[in-house]
Amino acid sequence: MWVSGLILLSWLGLSIQLFGIMVVDGKSYRQVGMKQALATQALPANRGNIFDRDNRSLTRNIIQYTLAANPKLLKDKEALATAIHQRTGKPVEIYLKKLNGNGTFVYLERNISRETVGSLMATQIDGFQIKRQYRRYYPHSTIASQILGYTNVDDDGISGLEKDYNTHLKGISGSIVKSKNGRGKMQRSPSLPVLPAKDGNNIQTTLDLEYQSILQEELIRRVQETGSISATGIIMNPQTGEILAMASEPGFDNNQFSSYPYDAHKNRALTDQFEPGSTYKVVTAVAALDKSVVNLTEEFNCENGSFFYKEIPIQDHEKYGLLTFPQVMEHSSNIGIIKIAERLGKQNLYEYSREFGFGSPTRISFKGEAPGSLKSTEEWSRISLGEISMGHEVAVTALQLATAYSAIANGGYLVVPKIIKQIMDNKGNIIHKEKTEITRKVASPYAMGEITKMLSRVVRTGTGTGAEIVGWNVAGKTGTAQKYIEGQYSHQKFISNFVGFLPADNPQLLGVFILDEPEVGFHWGGVGAAKIFKRVMTRIISMDDKINPPSQKQLFTPKKKDDVILVDITENIAQPIAQVPIPLWTQSRSKIVMPELRGMSMRKAMTTIRNHKLKCKLDGSGSVAWQSPTPGSFVTPGTVCVLGLK
Repeated sequence: MWVSGLILLSWLGLSIQLFGIMVVDGKSYRQVGMKQALATQALPANRGNIFDRDNRSLTRNIIQYTLAANPKLLKDKEALATAIHQRTGKPVEIYLKKLNGNGTFVYLERNISRETVGSLMATQIDGFQIKRQYRRYYPHSTIASQILGYTNVDDDGISGLEKDYNTHLKGISGSIVKSKNGRGKMQRSPSLPVLPAKDGNNIQTTLDLEYQSILQEELIRRVQETGSISATGIIMNPQTGEILAMASEPGFDNNQFSSYPYDAHKNRALTDQFEPGSTYKVVTAVAALDKSVVNLTEEFNCENGSFFYKEIPIQDHEKYGLLTFPQVMEHSSNIGIIKIAERLGKQNLYEYSREFGFGSPTRISFKGEAPGSLKSTEEWSRISLGEISMGHEVAVTALQLATAYSAIANGGYLVVPKIIKQIMDNKGNIIHKEKTEITRKVASPYAMGEITKMLSRVVRTGTGTGAEIVGWNVAGKTGTAQKYIEGQYSHQKFISNFVGFLPADNPQLLGVFILDEPEVGFHWGGVGAAKIFKRVMTRIISMDDKINPPSQKQLFTPKKKDDVILVDITENIAQPIAQVPIPLWTQSRSKIVMPELRGMSMRKAMTTIRNHKLKCKLDGSGSVAWQSPTPGSFVTPGTVCVLGLK
C-alpha cells in the first residue's frame, strides 16, 4: 500500500514540476531553446557607388575578409597565431597578444584580400571565424581623391562626398535567422524569417574623369616647374555651375589615405582663402559700367606709373600715361582702377562685391566651404576703397572666383556651383536631381558683354598673353598678390592666379588656377598660373568634340598696343609703406617677360625689343606676323628674338 502511495506521490511531484516547466516557466525555457537552436545573422547592405557625369565608376566595392576569434573557446592559441602569421607575414606575437586578452571577441585582421587569407579558408577551429564583406576601393587612386574622400574599416564615410552623403550611400542592413543542425553547423530554413538588406543609393557627379585627370597632371607639372608649395584648379561650366574638375596638388591616394599628410587631403579650392590681387578688379569694372560712372572711351591719367593715393604711394608695372577704361583692364593698371573706384564710391563697391558672392559661401552641396572675408564699409579705412579695388583687404576662395567670373561669362547671373548631378536608388530610379540654381542677377548683359571684351583684350595683348590659345577667343584676367603674413605683406611669398573662359562669345568652359608661393619670376599671374590654363584647356578642346570653337566672325578684335599713350619721365618714385603691397612689376631682376610684338611695324617692334634689353633677328619685311619666343615667355636679357615679317 505504501508503495502505491509513494508512486502516486512521485507522479504528483513530477506533474507539478512539469507544469512549472511547461506553463509557469515555459516562455523562458522556449527562449533558451531558441537561442541554442537558432541564430540571427546580419545581412550587410552594399554601399552605393559614385560615378562621373558619363557614368564612369569613381568607386567600387571589392570583397575583403575579416579574421576574428573568441579567445575563451580556443584550445591552441599559438597554433592559430602561427597559421595567420604564415599568411600575413606579421609577427606571431601580435596575434598572441590579442588572443591572450580577457574578452570574448577580438579582431585579428580586418579587410584583407582572398589571396592573403589563402589556406585559412579551410581552417575549422572552434572560436575562430572568417567573415566575408565588402570594402571601398578607388580604381583611379589619386584622381578626385579630395572630392570623393574615403571610408573607415566599418565602411562609413569619414571624408569628402563619402562622408557628406554617407546616409545615401551606406544603405540599410538586413538579417536572416538560421538553425543549427546535429553537427552544430548553421543552415538556412525556408520557414525562418529573412529581412532583406537595402543597398545604398548611387551618386552621379558633374565631374568629368578625363578633365579631372588632365587637371591634376598639369597642376603637378606646374608645381614642379615653379617650385610652388601647392597648386589649385577648377574647371566649371559657367552656364550651369557644374564643376567638371576640381583639385589641389600635392594630393593623395584615398586607398592609402593614412599614409599621406592631412594637408594633402584638403580640398583647397573650397577651404583656402587668399587675397586675389588683380583678378578682383573685375568687380570695380563691372560696377562702374553697370552704374554708368564711366564710359568706354573715357581716358584716365595713369600718372606715368606712380601715384599717391591718400598719401600712400601706388605704382603700376609700366609707366602708363592716358589709358581708356578698357585699356586700364587690359594692362591691369592699379592707378587706373583706383581712379575708377573713387568715382564708384565705397558703398557701390561693397554692394557689387556682395552681389558677386564674395564674403559668403557659394552654397555648393559640399561641406567645409570657407566663406571668404569682406569687411562692412564701417570697418574700411581711408585707403580701403583703393586697396579693395585692387584685390587687397579681401579674402576669397578659388570657388568664389569661379562663380564670380561665371556671372560675367553667362551674361550676368550668379549660379550656385554644383558637384552632384543626381542620386539614384540601387535599381536606377532617380530619387534626387540637382537643377541649375541662380542666386541673383549681378549686372546687365550689356555690362558683362563689354567686360568680356576687355578680358579678351587682356589675353590677346595685355597681361594674360600666356593663356592665349591659337584659334580661340579666350577671355581672362591675371592676378598677383603678396601673401599677408604676421601683419604685413611679404616681399618673397606670392599668390599667382588666373581666371579665364572660352570661347569668349559663347563660354562653355571656365578655369581658375592658383599657385601658392611659386618661385620669384613665376609669381606673376600671367607667367605662372596662366600657363596652366593654356595647357589644360588646349588638351581638353583637343580631346572633347563637344567644345566647339567660335567662327572667325565672332572673334573679338581688340585694339593694338600702339594706342596706349606712354610718358617717359625719370622722376624719383617713393616706396610703399610696409602695410601696403609692393608694386608687382612685370619684369624681375634676372628675367624678362617676352612682349607681344605681333601686328607691330618693324620699327616699333625693334624699339620694343631694345627697350626690353633683348636682341632681334628679322625674317621678311612688313609688319610682325609671328615671333619666337612667344609672348609671355620668360627670357633672359640679351635673348635673340626671331620676328617673321609679312
